Amino acid sequence: MLSQRADAERPDLDTNKIKEWRSIITLIIFVLTNINVLLPFHIPIYIPRLLWTLFLNTLSALRIIPVPRHPIRVRNGNSGPFVRFDFPMNFITAPLIADLFLLAILAIGSKEVKGGTIGDQGIVPYDIMLFFLSLAYIAISVDASGLIRWLAFKVLQKGGKVGHRLFFYLYAFFFSLTAVIGNDPVILSGTAFLSYMTRVSSNIKHPRAWIFTQFSLANIASAMLVSSNPTNLVLAGAFQITFVKYTANVIVPVLVTGIVLFPFLLYIIFHDESLIPASIMLEDLPDELKNKKPINPNIPFAKGALEGSENNSSGDDEQEKKLSLEEVLNPFLDKKGAIFGTVIMAATLVTVLALNAASQGTHERPVFWVTLPAAFVMLCFDISMGWLNREETRSIAHEGRQRAETAFAERAETRRKSVVQEDLDAIGSASHDTSIALNEKSQSIAAAPSHILSGRTREVVGDELVSREEKKLESNKKASPTTLASLIADTYRWAQETFPTTMTVFHHLPLALVPFAFCMFVLVQALVTKGWVPVFAHGWDHWVEKTGTIGAVGGMGFVSVILCNFAGTNIGTTILISRVIQSWQEIHRQNGIPISDRTFWGTIYSMALGVNYGAFSLAFSASLAGLLWRDILARKHIHVGGLEFARVNLPIIAITMVIGLTVLIGQIYIIRDDSPYDS
Repeated sequence: MLSQRADAERPDLDTNKIKEWRSIITLIIFVLTNINVLLPFHIPIYIPRLLWTLFLNTLSALRIIPVPRHPIRVRNGNSGPFVRFDFPMNFITAPLIADLFLLAILAIGSKEVKGGTIGDQGIVPYDIMLFFLSLAYIAISVDASGLIRWLAFKVLQKGGKVGHRLFFYLYAFFFSLTAVIGNDPVILSGTAFLSYMTRVSSNIKHPRAWIFTQFSLANIASAMLVSSNPTNLVLAGAFQITFVKYTANVIVPVLVTGIVLFPFLLYIIFHDESLIPASIMLEDLPDELKNKKPINPNIPFAKGALEGSENNSSGDDEQEKKLSLEEVLNPFLDKKGAIFGTVIMAATLVTVLALNAASQGTHERPVFWVTLPAAFVMLCFDISMGWLNREETRSIAHEGRQRAETAFAERAETRRKSVVQEDLDAIGSASHDTSIALNEKSQSIAAAPSHILSGRTREVVGDELVSREEKKLESNKKASPTTLASLIADTYRWAQETFPTTMTVFHHLPLALVPFAFCMFVLVQALVTKGWVPVFAHGWDHWVEKTGTIGAVGGMGFVSVILCNFAGTNIGTTILISRVIQSWQEIHRQNGIPISDRTFWGTIYSMALGVNYGAFSLAFSASLAGLLWRDILARKHIHVGGLEFARVNLPIIAITMVIGLTVLIGQIYIIRDDSPYDS
């Protein structure tokens, strides 16, 4: 039965299909889609204002949205006949539109869609997505309990103010933690922690060394466990590798990479006192915050008036610094949630490893059979704890909202008075100029009325402006009619205040990965059926014939890192290269010349290193984790440009790949031989 299934899933090596126009279009669309993922943009769409107004008024009449506020003017005093909307072309929309276009021209059909969703040749997309998302829920729930930030705080206490020692402790901490729970939770909390820590240090001039080190470590260590990165799941499924065997083959290169990289970062790449000082000067926590009970940051408005300060660069710097200091030196920890989540996470990983080892990679027992129930148990726990603590969390949210509204009103009043004063000064100046221009003969008579008129002008105009401002304020306070939009907003706010942990986890879940991954699976499947993947496989076969095992390891490592930046992130790269290697296997099965055990597995595990390490190479879009990392830093007022990202990462990726591939080559020459590989 298994052999029949394998025969049915064997790749089609017919390369004549690439001459068909639909095949050519498919390749062009694939390339353009990946360029779009690398360089997202917006398409302006213009809709007649009359139709748009009619549409909004209809929705308002149906009580779906509130009464729309149509703009009085847009440009040059006129509203214009059209309304402009910017449609995003990014890593979510571009692959989806590409698939729909290929379906429309009949370049792909049910075969490609089924292969890209249900599965083909050992890659089961729905299994991978369910496994990853369910395990991600558990990991992010552990993160939401505050455990990662609390542990980082303990590491900070242990490291003290000695810069190099603290750098090493945090280095080891983030590396170890990522190996267990994956890179996304570590990037979520670790990046925020480091941004706070570097902000409250008076002699760390730039956080570059800390944040780039943490990001690279999160992607290096994620190569160790299959469960730590969806790319590893794709690779393990494509080549029927059990989770234990995968870890056994990559753990040595990854560990050596982590160990050897540290002195390069500390003494060469970031050898600057302004980046990693010998002695770090951290500010002390104010007395009023030392004994203050930490507030759960998952509760909306828990920070009160500072709720939106991270997104508002015009906020009070002193208040922001105090908040940062509190986040670092007085972190929140939900002990019950942290303990329960850690136990669930450990039990889930152990069970998955045991069942996967027993199944021998034949997908007899999908891994999400374990992780999905575990995630459901974690969800029930989070909801239960939220409901039990609802009175406290709602009270904190209510008080915080009141403080935020008060602060907002005070800022609005200050701005209003400033505008009114500017207008009054302008009017006073104009009145003064007018009085000077009066006839000198009546100056003695007109001077007094002019002065009085100026005063009265100030009073009348000032009152008018104040009255106008108050009428704006009053209109905002009037209760709007209940609509579907307002009901959804109120329900969402109620859920945030009642179940803060659950809502935070759902907010941070990488749900955008689902449509992106499925669409990329379908696109790559289109390359398979249209003959392009066999062409790439023949090219790879010629390269290996000329360069041997070392060329296979080095070449695959280089190609996988480069393609991470140009083939739809490291997930798209893994999908594409896995299909190419499967076709390479089929080429040798048909010509009767076996691939050596040393060459084949060297190729597989060099790809594993490349697609993980490739996340910190040239572009943010080399991985979804890179896009997440950039967005978190931007919210903390740390803006990393694309050129800076590539410039700093280039020596790091060069060093890590050389170390990892060198160790891998030595390993495969020791433990493997030139006999035909055993799948």
